[in-house]
Amino acid sequence: MRRLMLLRHTKSDWPQGAADRGRPLNERGREVAPLMGAYLARHALLPDRILVSPTRRTLETLELASRPLPLTCEPVVDERIYEASADHLLDLLRRQPDTCHQLLVVGHNPGLQDLALRLIATGDADARRRLAEKYPTGGLTVIDFAVDDWSAVHPRSGRLDRFVVPKMLDAPAD
Repeated sequence: MRRLMLLRHTKSDWPQGAADRGRPLNERGREVAPLMGAYLARHALLPDRILVSPTRRTLETLELASRPLPLTCEPVVDERIYEASADHLLDLLRRQPDTCHQLLVVGHNPGLQDLALRLIATGDADARRRLAEKYPTGGLTVIDFAVDDWSAVHPRSGRLDRFVVPKMLDAPAD
């Protein structure tokens, strides 16, 4: 089995003159990221590989979210995640090593939402409906695949385990 966790960066600012890649988290984003990390830890959603977009907001989200996690791996900053389409993210997913069983990808919309919707075949219908309606900042999707390696993952091959948004954790969101 393989498990994919997709975490959208938490809420960010866009200071005047700042480039998109340099946008920092705002106060709300800094509050939500540790809550999402605590949720991951509490539910034993522990990645053995982490891919993160190179933007400031994704790196800050991961840094804050990972504090409560007993991580056993170093995050890999991957340029391909920034502005990636669902097709590009799926290609990246399929190239993961066989040693990886639980992958966390910290990235952006619309790529994460589109990828999740493309991969899901079964699972929680209410969570899928919510996922299709909106993937807010700080949103976490967990998808399980009954495959032996990542190269076998294809559209509609996953089971949606959960879709968690900050509001479910009594935290402010979009």
